[in-house]
Amino acid sequence: MDWDYLRYIHALASGGTLARAGDILGVHQTTVLRRLDQMEEQLGVQLFERTRDGVQLTAVGETAFNEAERMRQDMDSLERKLMGQDARPAGKVRLATTDTLLSCLINPILSEFVAVYPGIQLEVTTGNEVLSLSRRDTDIALRPTNEPQETLIGRRIGVIESAIYASADYINDHPPFDPENPEAEAWVVPDDSFSHLATNRWYRKHLKDTQPVIRCNSLYGMYSMICSGTGVGVIPCYMGDSAPGLKQLSPPLEGEGTDLWLLTHQDLRQMARVRMVLEFLADKLRELQPLLEGRVREGH
Repeated sequence: MDWDYLRYIHALASGGTLARAGDILGVHQTTVLRRLDQMEEQLGVQLFERTRDGVQLTAVGETAFNEAERMRQDMDSLERKLMGQDARPAGKVRLATTDTLLSCLINPILSEFVAVYPGIQLEVTTGNEVLSLSRRDTDIALRPTNEPQETLIGRRIGVIESAIYASADYINDHPPFDPENPEAEAWVVPDDSFSHLATNRWYRKHLKDTQPVIRCNSLYGMYSMICSGTGVGVIPCYMGDSAPGLKQLSPPLEGEGTDLWLLTHQDLRQMARVRMVLEFLADKLRELQPLLEGRVREGH
């Protein structure tokens, strides 16, 4: 059996039509049809049922597809391992993080890195979801999470603490903040898309009967509105304590911290350029522990 048949079986099953399989493989759909006919004739079995809407796996085809999927995963693993043999600190490294960590914490670190290691090209993507490193969508993820993916390895940098903040303008226009009566304030809060945040426990306990002035699906958007005086809100201390116009109205909220992780795939950790970025970020971020933990303004 020609091993290349498995590529065609996988593409046909994934695409569902000859045209989409051709797009996946980079060939014309007539080539896909010709190869399918060759496979079934050579093997003496029917791998796909051909319908008006496309193709569907037969029971025999499912067996072939499962083997094709296993081989695809093996090839992905082999590629990562071969890439991991690269000993040169040069090339592209893809870093995934959140918009807030990028804008409010690591921008200066990345600027310093590219100055020190000009041979490494960083490709940074932001988003609140954790991309799948097993699929090699990215090489390194810097994420706040208390449950990192089991398939990844990484370094726990520290704990991101959060506190209540408001702008000087808001404070000047309202009575003094009463921690025993937080419902009296105008609150800016995250919407349901942030239900995974550890701080949601605090919201449910202390603001369950409060109607916020604004709900937002962006932590950076909340930060911007708090800075502009729209209301008070709970944001990470590394954001609030870095903004000169914000005042911390509470100590870090007890029991609401989130671990900060640097994560990568085990097959990539020995790649020189990935290891270089990991070590540089880890060292620099550990220097920022007081900022992460809300200890910058202690005593104020």
